[in-house]
Amino acid sequence: MKKISLLFLLFVVGCSGVPVDNTEERVIENRLVVKDLFAALKGELEKALQAGGPASAISVCKTKVPEIGKTFKERYPGWTIGRTSLKTRNPANAPDEWETGVLQKFEVRKAAGEDPKTMEYSAFVEKDGIRAFRYMKAIPTSEVCTLCHGRVLIPNVIAKLDELYPEDQARGFDVGDIRGAFSITQPESAGSHHHPDRTL
Repeated sequence: MKKISLLFLLFVVGCSGVPVDNTEERVIENRLVVKDLFAALKGELEKALQAGGPASAISVCKTKVPEIGKTFKERYPGWTIGRTSLKTRNPANAPDEWETGVLQKFEVRKAAGEDPKTMEYSAFVEKDGIRAFRYMKAIPTSEVCTLCHGRVLIPNVIAKLDELYPEDQARGFDVGDIRGAFSITQPESAGSHHHPDRTL
């Protein structure tokens, strides 16, 4: 009986023209995008740290990260792929209303004992008549992150941050804190809409 009911439901949905939300497939796809993006960013950061230390890495990341972002925009046309935080380094990455809500929920989940490493959230969201799939994955603060985002920073790091990011708020983090999140907006139909650019 249950099988018949399920088949009937699928038939009705198909005939009505209402798309079936392939949320699980989209989540898997977005996870892979985040994994690739994280690997690319981590690779550049490690090279910069080895070459010249934290202060040098700040300068390198400022130039290399946009290049990585351009590569991903070309690979996923119509998508918005980037990072955001409640405490941004670059004000261009400030969260929108939906992202702010998700980031706040991440903090509540962390306070309840959940590991930030596993935190993610996704939903279909409609704005201005455009329906899109949105996905966020928390970025936990690691030991290496505290070199440029921690509570105690060495003088040349502070000087470089003040020079390149005069509106920087992304300091004062401890290991294990939620530093921000990867945020992806994927058109409901691939390539159907283009979203405003955001720097990584």
